[in-house]
Amino acid sequence: MNIADVFQKGGLAMWPLLGLSILTLGTIFERLWFWSTILKGEHRTADQILEAARRDWQEATHLAKQACSQPIGRFLYTPLKLANKEPETFRLALEASADEELNAMRRGDKILESTIALAPLLGLLGTVLGLIDSLSSIRLGDIGTSATAGVTLGISEALISTATGLIVAIISLAFYRLFQALLFQQARMFRRTGNELELTYRQGWLQPRSNSMTMLGQWDQPEETDY
Repeated sequence: MNIADVFQKGGLAMWPLLGLSILTLGTIFERLWFWSTILKGEHRTADQILEAARRDWQEATHLAKQACSQPIGRFLYTPLKLANKEPETFRLALEASADEELNAMRRGDKILESTIALAPLLGLLGTVLGLIDSLSSIRLGDIGTSATAGVTLGISEALISTATGLIVAIISLAFYRLFQALLFQQARMFRRTGNELELTYRQGWLQPRSNSMTMLGQWDQPEETDY
């Protein structure tokens, strides 16, 4: 029995399951391509930008701008381009940039969540409809006779839609958990790099002000006079 026969015997519920399967597979392949591209060299890019920020703020900004094709580059470039801003503004820019990038990484989650919820229900619906169709032809006098042999075959065919729905849901759930784990890992990296960059910025922000206060204290000291 080939796939076409299985699909035909599964009943009407196989058509929406086919649509969900195509949509889910497209989403899975797109997300796999997305994560494979952004994870490649991401740690090296972040380390280069953080190292440059400790030496030269303009160099770090330039490196982050060049890496804007990657989420980590866009995440760091948003606060880096806010030169000479207050540390609180810098921190808010980091948080806003992180939220924007992480929300973009969640694209496709709704499709997988819908498939996980709908596929088993559609499979169960197809089975129920198949059972109704098979049992509707049975009469009380036919129970236990050879006339009910076809009903057993009809029931087994009705279960095809349930099995299909479960398979689609299980595959969707597995990849959904994988993408959630990658998203959690990305959030941890954003938090780490953001904290290091903010600390570097605060140190650079406070240092010239400390020097200014020192100079101000020197000017305010009264001159010694000889009596």
